[in-house]
Amino acid sequence: MEDRIIVVDDDPVICKKAWKSLTDAGMKAVALKSGEQLIEHIAKNGSPELILLDIRMHGMDGYETLIKLRETEEAGRETPVIFLTGDEDEDTEIRGLTLGAMDFIRKPFIPDVLVLRVRHAVELIKLQRDLAGEVEKKTRENEELFLQVVSSLADAIDAKDAYTKGHSGRVAAYSKEIAKRCGYGEKEQDDIYMMGLLHDVGKIGVPDEIINKPGRLTDEEFLKIKQHPAIGGRILENIQKMPELASGAKWHHERFNGKGYPDGLAGEEIPEAARIIAVADAYDAMTSNRSYRVMLSQENVRSEIEKGMGSQFDPRFAKIMLEMIDEDKDFTMRDHVAAPVSE
Repeated sequence: MEDRIIVVDDDPVICKKAWKSLTDAGMKAVALKSGEQLIEHIAKNGSPELILLDIRMHGMDGYETLIKLRETEEAGRETPVIFLTGDEDEDTEIRGLTLGAMDFIRKPFIPDVLVLRVRHAVELIKLQRDLAGEVEKKTRENEELFLQVVSSLADAIDAKDAYTKGHSGRVAAYSKEIAKRCGYGEKEQDDIYMMGLLHDVGKIGVPDEIINKPGRLTDEEFLKIKQHPAIGGRILENIQKMPELASGAKWHHERFNGKGYPDGLAGEEIPEAARIIAVADAYDAMTSNRSYRVMLSQENVRSEIEKGMGSQFDPRFAKIMLEMIDEDKDFTMRDHVAAPVSE
């Protein structure tokens, strides 16, 4: 595909000379005589590889045109612009570079020099885009690998309890759905999904015989169970890629009224993600068979969530969970598999 270069200059002689120099060199060039024409042309035909833009023009000057152009473009996908100018003062260059121009070409220009400067600019742009694409690809691969490792770890956690297979994945899915309904962006939803997967990682440090005990726990055994949030926080706090992972594990058993553990945090002292996971975790606990009881009916689950609003749960997130329960007419939400992280 040919490189498309747009030349914008209200001097017809300069404009034609630049256009001819580029087309003679085998480039696909378009000549326009005003900033207004440029904005209209791009709106209809899409962005070119490069724009050569005169600064001193009637109507919108080059600076105004560039500002207008940037307002219509997506961040990170700005069209490269080289200013054409007969000025040689420092203020012109400073203002142009501040607005995001990549370079300047002085007028009157030598055709061969213009072609070489444009070719070098296009090659640099392609190199930057290729590099950005490669970085994005590697980032995506690393994120996928990270998710696989986290999912495997979540499965290992769940395997400690014969009654809670899939618990971490379901809590992650419920948490992500609550976050979505709260207006979180995709990245934030994915982060809370990851936090949900690992919220019980601290159970690795709790003996299996306590986790799987069929009857009531002794006070000593319950104290050991209560250690798992702090253990989870310590395990996850050094993961540099996602330091926030630790907060979901450490504080999902805090209560909104300050009577939870391990730190007795209350209200907004508890990280928001941990407050979301707390509701999701409680819902899954009540809708799953456990070693010490069978799952509750949907009516009882709803009643318990409602009862815990403002005491155990943040009312905002508990209300969203109640909405999800009310929409689940057939009581099948508990059978959902874990949601995938957004593409």
